[in-house]
Formats: sequence, C-alpha cells, structure tokens
Amino acid sequence: MKFRTEVDIPASDKKIEIEDKIFSIGSCFASEMTDLLKDGQLQTLNNPFGTIFNPFSINNAVNRLHDSAFYEEEELITYNEEYISLDHHTSFDTRYIHQTLDKINGAIEAGNAFLQEADWIIITYGSSFIYEFLPKNKLVANCHKIPQKFFEKRLLSHQELTSSIYQTILDLKDICKEGVQILFTVSPVRHTKDGMVENQLSKSKLITAIHESISLFEDCHYLPVYEILMDDLRDYRFYKEDMIHPSTQAVNYIFEKFGNAYFSGETQNFIKENFKIIKALEHKTSDKKDPKFIEFREKLDQRIEIQRKKVKHKIF
Repeated sequence: MKFRTEVDIPASDKKIEIEDKIFSIGSCFASEMTDLLKDGQLQTLNNPFGTIFNPFSINNAVNRLHDSAFYEEEELITYNEEYISLDHHTSFDTRYIHQTLDKINGAIEAGNAFLQEADWIIITYGSSFIYEFLPKNKLVANCHKIPQKFFEKRLLSHQELTSSIYQTILDLKDICKEGVQILFTVSPVRHTKDGMVENQLSKSKLITAIHESISLFEDCHYLPVYEILMDDLRDYRFYKEDMIHPSTQAVNYIFEKFGNAYFSGETQNFIKENFKIIKALEHKTSDKKDPKFIEFREKLDQRIEIQRKKVKHKIF
C-alpha cells in the first residue's frame, strides 16, 4: 500500500564528475543546493549578482556576464546613503560608489571566467513578477527596500518569459564549453506576499515557459524540484517555521534525488565522504592535547589527504 506520491528525477545519460565545474544562478533555493555541492567539495560559483528571482533579470545578469560588461557610475542610484544597483541583491550595497562598483565588477569578472570553463549550469527561477522603477523606467531585480510608491509591479508576459529564457540559453551556449548541460528548476519557495493565487499563477507561468523554451535544445533539462516539494513532500513538517521555505531535511532529500539522477558513482562516493569529513571537523574539544583527540585528528587528516589526491582543485 502506498501512502504518498513520489516524484522522481529522470536519470541523466551525462553525469556530473568530480572535476566538473557547476555554475548556478537564481533564487535562494539555488544557493542552498550550491552550498551542498560546495560542502561536497565540487567546483561551484553561485549568483554573481546575488539572489535574483525572475527570468528577465536573470537573463540580464547572464548577458552582462557573457559580455563581461562592467557597470558604470551612472547605472547606480543612491538611497539611504548607499550606492545601489537595482540589477543586484542588497549584499552589493555600500556607502561608497567605488566599493559598490568594485564588488559588482569583480563578481562579473569572476563569473565570466568561470562560465568559460563551466560544464553544468543550474538556473532556478522564483517568480514571474517583476518591478519597474518608475523614476528610471527600468525593470529591476531587487527593490532594496525603497518605498513601494517608486515601483510598479506586474507579471511578465509569456512572450517576455520565453524570450528571456531562450536568450539566456543562447548566451550560455556561446560562452560555455561545447556540450554544456543547462538544468532549469522552479523554486519551491512560495512567494506568499504576492498572494497565494498569484503565487500559483506566477509559478505556472514559469513552468510553462521553461518547457516551451527548452524543447528546442538537446542539452537543456527540467528538474522537478517544485513538484517534489508540492506533490512528494506534501506535509508542513518538511517546511521551516515560516511555513514557506523547505526544511533542511527537505533540501537534503531533493539534493539526494538530484544526485541519484545526475552524479556519477565516483562523484556520489566523493561527496558522501566529504559530508562525513565536514561533520567530523565540527567536533570540538576543550583539551587539544588529549591523546584521543590527537588520534582522531590524525585519522581525519589522513581521510582528507586521500580525498585531495582524487582531484586537481583545492579542497578543504
């Protein structure tokens, strides 16, 4: 007897190997998945523009990374005595214009270099809603807590969504290695501030646009992350206290599903051992000269050294 509807991720013919480079961009859920990949000691780069949600803004970010197009002073605005880019997350805001530009353009330079070597791209869309900054008639990625009266909110049209996704794919296929695999997901985090009905409409538009766009490309795939949380983990015990964000247990479950479908056997074993090492590294003692603790650390260092010999990039 079955008591739940399980959602599986189809097994990929091409697998993620331990030396592959993985670039991710999009919502906060993309960051959570990338954190697990990083803990597994794979080579990753996540969100060089910070957390962004809608396909139009993500396409703008990918296009700037593709062209290595640095930001200039006139593209920033000032608010609350800080210099701000409306294309970026608030983590780029500073009190000095040169510092904001240095952070933004340094991330673009690093992102451009990483993309040229990337084997895998993970794009996580969060919303079809977008805000227009009225003083500049500019569609923005983040409102930076500027008063609502300066913005107009609307849903991106189906044409805007598919055009943004299509152009993102073209830019990535142009700058990345030949045969780069592009994985699209929709964040399971519900944007309740938009309204429950509006959130469902927003997510459904994303799913429709992704499926229509990727049908034109062999190397583009859809990962049913949204469906796993909505239809498989259909219980509030898999959410954090806010009842919106998935719990650590849910994120780990989705990551395991993803790994079973996309990691090679070697990669799965490599990541599992690294997770165990990270857990062991958290062990603290009040007496570092305790013979038992010294023996524990020596054995742990030996395990780390074995892992280091498996890859060319720096780990731990």
